[in-house]
Amino acid sequence: MENTSKLSDMASFEIRDTDSAKLLICYLLKKMEKLIEAGQLYDIAVGSGIINYFCYNDAIEILLKNETIETVTNDSGRECYRDTEKGIIYAKSFRTYVPKSCREKIIRTAVRYFARLKLANEVKIEYIELKKGYHVHFRCLDIGDDLLDMKIFAPDLNQAHFLGEKIMRNPVGFYAKVVENALDNEEEEHNYEEFLDDDDI
Repeated sequence: MENTSKLSDMASFEIRDTDSAKLLICYLLKKMEKLIEAGQLYDIAVGSGIINYFCYNDAIEILLKNETIETVTNDSGRECYRDTEKGIIYAKSFRTYVPKSCREKIIRTAVRYFARLKLANEVKIEYIELKKGYHVHFRCLDIGDDLLDMKIFAPDLNQAHFLGEKIMRNPVGFYAKVVENALDNEEEEHNYEEFLDDDDI
């Protein structure tokens, strides 16, 4: 394998070595243990700046040609990649030729990428313009149902976007806090003594 002596110096840089790119791709497919669509793999590896565009394309071509990875079609009819048995052995045997920081980075990027995809399917935010201000419309979805559907008023679009971004940082936590506050909510206590005469107290 070429340039293996220099790989430790590449931890924080874009991978421009085809051998390293091949290993990272196989390592990612092995670790994720799921079908990864061709476009998704490209977004994770190239779109995030981990692997150079040309090295990525060369690596995919070689891996497919020597049957280290294979293409399959998922339930949505999209082309996906997965390791063959040869690819799994390759990723296990030679993973240390790529710096640990690079391996961790591509896995971390993939986990965040798929978390965002899941979030996009489960949480919806839209900004509804009013005569004065905006509504931040937040929906937390489940299969066939809305777990939460609420609107929050904001005086202008900047404030609306600020609220929306805050919610989207942790929408599950936001939903949990809404439910928790609802469960802990108590009837407001009123001061009735002001309505009584001195003789009544």
